[in-house]
Amino acid sequence: MEFFDIKKNWNETNIKVGRGWKLDELRIKSNTDLHKLWYVLLKERNMLYTMEHECNEQVKLFPNPERIDKVQESMNNIETVVRERNVAYYQLETGETGERPIEDVVSIFGIPEKYSKKEYSIPAFMNKRWVRPYLENGYINSRAVKKFLRLYNEKKHNEERKARNRDYNHVQQLLKRFPDMDMEALKAEYPNVDIEKAKRTKKARGHCLPKY
Repeated sequence: MEFFDIKKNWNETNIKVGRGWKLDELRIKSNTDLHKLWYVLLKERNMLYTMEHECNEQVKLFPNPERIDKVQESMNNIETVVRERNVAYYQLETGETGERPIEDVVSIFGIPEKYSKKEYSIPAFMNKRWVRPYLENGYINSRAVKKFLRLYNEKKHNEERKARNRDYNHVQQLLKRFPDMDMEALKAEYPNVDIEKAKRTKKARGHCLPKY
């Protein structure tokens, strides 16, 4: 029954809960306390998932679904604190972080990505199933991958262009509605927009004479 909430909360529509654990609060706790708190949160998360599934099966409203987010945030913060302590310990003992090495590689689609190194049964240069397609023939240099990269870069360019146009139009509307606004704050909020150019447009002036 620990997979279910207490019975007095079964038919409630609003359950009062607190906030998640913050990093500063977890950093002052011992490893034993963090270990115990992790399993308390794990049980709580399993219970919430069970109750959410049961409410969906009964076509009922799951009360306070943000509880799952708070529990997950607390668990992520515990992992962050434990990782910080592990890194500090390994740097003190060995001079290294102890984290898995990460390097920049190019995927089979020609896109740069981060790769976390891990152990394999044989080294890369002895793995013929990997050497032949990647080093000899090369999926990255194939015609299909080049076409994909061309379309992918075109899509990224169009998305960035549309985002710039949205910000530019939004700045013009702001200048039209609030001509006396702080220009320094506007530049800090939209650093990629030419504020001086936006001031000179008809959309920014509206039906009034400009004050700048």
